[in-house]
Amino acid sequence: MSKIWTLKEKFNYYLQVELAVCDAYAKLGTIPAEAAEEIRKKASFTVERIDEIEREVRHDVIAFLTCVNESLGDLGRYVHVGMTSSDVIDTAFALQIQDSAKIIKGDLTKTVNTLKKLATEHKNTLCIGRSHGIHAEVMTFGVKLCNWIDILTRQKENFEHAAEQIRVGQISGPVGTYSNISPEVEKLTCEKLNLKPAKISTQIIARDYHAYFMQSLALIASVIEQFATEVRHLQKTEVLELEEGFGKGQKGSSAMPHKKNPVLSENLCGLARVVRANSIVALENIPLWHERDISHSSAERIIFPDSLTLVDFMLNRFNEVMENIVVHKDNMLSHTEEFGGIVYSQKVLLSLVSKGLSREDAYTIVQRNALDAFQNKGNFRQNLLSDSEVTKYLTPDEIEKIFDPQEFLNNINTIYERVLG
Repeated sequence: MSKIWTLKEKFNYYLQVELAVCDAYAKLGTIPAEAAEEIRKKASFTVERIDEIEREVRHDVIAFLTCVNESLGDLGRYVHVGMTSSDVIDTAFALQIQDSAKIIKGDLTKTVNTLKKLATEHKNTLCIGRSHGIHAEVMTFGVKLCNWIDILTRQKENFEHAAEQIRVGQISGPVGTYSNISPEVEKLTCEKLNLKPAKISTQIIARDYHAYFMQSLALIASVIEQFATEVRHLQKTEVLELEEGFGKGQKGSSAMPHKKNPVLSENLCGLARVVRANSIVALENIPLWHERDISHSSAERIIFPDSLTLVDFMLNRFNEVMENIVVHKDNMLSHTEEFGGIVYSQKVLLSLVSKGLSREDAYTIVQRNALDAFQNKGNFRQNLLSDSEVTKYLTPDEIEKIFDPQEFLNNINTIYERVLG
């Protein structure tokens, strides 16, 4: 990823565009075919020479063309004919984005596959579900992972759509009117580069394309933060259901030798903020003056390489976290049984209603027993067995059956079929 965004590689993309235009001209008979072949063989540049020229001319594309023409001699008259700088810049930019997108797509596929493997392994690993951060009802760790898979798969689809949307180039000249170049040259050039010609370009490709692409990166970063935040919570000492892998010789604190901290997940949460902030810059790049200005250009030189590199890094780091995650099954199970299984309260409520009580009366009875167990560190199940208002309707065997965790899992196969297929 980092190579794609080096200065040398940027100029390589510029050269790909210029050579493709020469090939298009040759195919149309505008320049000799042998001239296009010679240009492709001889055209070269060095970043050092481009920098030297730019210090004088103060224009990076002119400096690039001057440097390339030094390697071509008289053939240079066939290069950049009828074009404007943004034809080169924006079309080359599209190539950089497409090559970067291939890497991100691979990262997403790998990470989704890691989550699928874990979800299969932990399909029946009982854990507590939480709402508002409070124990809710029994679920499985695998179901939690299915949610992550669904979210990340959706972001993969969003990203692929955004990458396809921005797979556009332009060779349309000043203000995009093809005043000195044929639209056929643009068509042939884009075909050569595996791009689509922009339906219209106003000397630049409209920046809503780029903002949409950046928003897809921000969404990927944000859902990774969502997952990393969950890991961080579940690694809290008083929870300890998950732990990031801790390497031999690793240390968690300079002061406290006992510490094992979720540092990788914390790192991911911080980086997500940077990618989101960059996506705001891309939105602000949309309103340019008239047909174009270059206020977007300086910002894009930062936000695109930074965001693509960060998302590449984040996906690989999150994949590493999940490949090495430590799952404390015993702690997950014990949390479902705290306070005598108060998380079975709805099952008790529905059982009493099925016996003829009104929902309001049943709720009052169950809540009283549950809150007593919670506030007094008691046992919800024992409270029920000792409550005559409960045993009037439910036998001890019926009460015991309510506390079977498998009753919560009767339909998780449906979830797995939907998510994993």
